[in-house]
Amino acid sequence: MKRILLLMVLGMSLAQLQAQDEPRNWTVNGYLKNMQTLLFFNDAYPDLSQGKLVDTFFQDNLIHNRLNFRWYPDDNWTVRADLRTRIFYGSFVQASPGYGDQVDDVNNDYFDLSHVIFNERAWVMHTMLDRLYLEYVNDKLEVRLGRQRINWGISTVWNPNDIFNAFAFTDFDYEERPGSDALRVKYYTGFASSVELAVSMFDDIDEATMAGLWRFNKWSYDFQVLAGYTRGDWALGGGWAGNLGDAGLKGEFTYFLPVEDSDDDPAFAATLGLDYSFSNSLYGSLGYLYNSEGGIRNSITGLFAFELSARNLYPYRHALFAQATYPVTPLLNAGAAIIYSPVQAHALFLNPTLTYSIRANWDLDLIGQLAFDQEAEGYRSPLQAVFFRLKWSF
Repeated sequence: MKRILLLMVLGMSLAQLQAQDEPRNWTVNGYLKNMQTLLFFNDAYPDLSQGKLVDTFFQDNLIHNRLNFRWYPDDNWTVRADLRTRIFYGSFVQASPGYGDQVDDVNNDYFDLSHVIFNERAWVMHTMLDRLYLEYVNDKLEVRLGRQRINWGISTVWNPNDIFNAFAFTDFDYEERPGSDALRVKYYTGFASSVELAVSMFDDIDEATMAGLWRFNKWSYDFQVLAGYTRGDWALGGGWAGNLGDAGLKGEFTYFLPVEDSDDDPAFAATLGLDYSFSNSLYGSLGYLYNSEGGIRNSITGLFAFELSARNLYPYRHALFAQATYPVTPLLNAGAAIIYSPVQAHALFLNPTLTYSIRANWDLDLIGQLAFDQEAEGYRSPLQAVFFRLKWSF
């Protein structure tokens, strides 16, 4: 633990030194966050000793440090290494046997670049390199090898085109989003057009993702088309981004066709989004998701344990999204998002937020996540979460 803490302090110290010293061919930056979580379960927490769902309350804490390293040997080459270290402690960790192994399992791709430093009953310390790649850039050509984010999505909330790195809207504390161990080659064919090829590392073809993406501009819209293979499916999709009057219009879709010897059914995911900034600085966005793999009756309590993929982006077949944000003062921003699923379960998810800028590089956030199921007597919330987060960026 002393070594990890020393590395965190060293990284923050280097970041301060580089701001004061002459220009270098390397950079270091990052952040340090502390987040307290309050979880309320209303007849929704599985109590194995009683064999039923019970009411309970958990209080957890997370200390989260990130160090972002860049080294530029010359004008064409870049080496990136980002270290993410987290300390989890609290009642939820105590109530979850093997919590450290659970955290470790969901954070790696092909290579094991993480380590559970401490896995105690009441607290867990976990560190990982979630970015580690070598990049070559020369005029129109970009080549990147290593753990990276291959961001092919266009829409704000759901991204059917993100076949390499699908992410969950509810995971707000991971701004950088997951990465893949992969090779990516990109060639710019024009000012607003490019061709991209990417392949992830794999031992078995069922674990592989390999695809190509073509981006181009037409009729003042940016379009993209992708085709490839991902984890047992042939994938064909596309997307667009442009303006509808003064509003932004985005959409994307992907069709997944299983290979011949697969037992899976074909899947189709599509999303459409509209956003608009008003003259009074109010920002609003609307979205819709069709997700053929989603259910229609399941409880929303499974939302936070949902195993997301580009093939199945949300627990429900249909979902409507609405969001609004507004700067109450220059230092205080308020927002709220809602996701409603117009299916038999009529599931509802609410996400209010408040962000206050204490001073330069210091932010305080208050975030709520409330899940609702519809029952005979009306809506009932089996699960509520409140997050208090303090963040220092350096």
